[in-house]
Amino acid sequence: MTRSLPRAHFNSSRLLRFLTENGMVSAVQISEDIGQKLGDWLHFRQAIALHGVLNPESPVEPTPHKPRLPATTVQALSRHVDKVRAQLEESILQGAPSGSGLARIDMPPAELEEPVDLKTAFEPDRRFYAAHQRQMETTLHTLRSQIRSQLGKGSSAMQQLAALDAAFENILAEREAALLSKVAKLHEKRFMQAVKAHIKNLSEASSLVSAGDASSDRDSVPAQTTAWLWPLRQAMRSALLAELDMRLQPTLGLLEALKQETP
Repeated sequence: MTRSLPRAHFNSSRLLRFLTENGMVSAVQISEDIGQKLGDWLHFRQAIALHGVLNPESPVEPTPHKPRLPATTVQALSRHVDKVRAQLEESILQGAPSGSGLARIDMPPAELEEPVDLKTAFEPDRRFYAAHQRQMETTLHTLRSQIRSQLGKGSSAMQQLAALDAAFENILAEREAALLSKVAKLHEKRFMQAVKAHIKNLSEASSLVSAGDASSDRDSVPAQTTAWLWPLRQAMRSALLAELDMRLQPTLGLLEALKQETP
């Protein structure tokens, strides 16, 4: 009986659910308080900086009469966020749309050179994946900063939220990059398993032909194509889309705060 794959917790990120449901990582139940976990990640300088943001020595006085952002401005920001998201999604699925300002990152050729060199076979796919990660990181950092700057024009609460978000981005950026870089290694592991199975199939087919059974076993001889590679590359695209969704969460949270602030 086939054992079902474990499912990630319902409130985990889309990326974690994808990795868990595809058997690339094990589902882990969260047993620690998120605040305590975050505290374990911070070194003392980061903790001091975060404490300064949360407990300013000279709190900004409330400015009840400060004009709020017009609804049209917030709507324009919302459309801009949607546009950037759509452009990054299209870049992952088909290539960057013209006029987007995004560099085009093409999937490597569908054919692998024979014989396959196991040491370098995954390298083109690694470059493809890393390039999309860099593109997302750069583009969304700019987008997040733009939304944050608009928060800075709002009430004291909005200004503090902007400062807090900037602090968290600075504190967590390095750890986030290190963790997300490991996803490509998970894809590489699956790739290596598949390519070894492909080589084994070719070897077995070659043995059959050498034994003179080419006519009777013609249909069992693997074609010299990489159809087996297609699902792996589709999985990479799915993982990148899930990562995009995760990377966008802070920006969407800031945008929602702006909407709540706008009459």
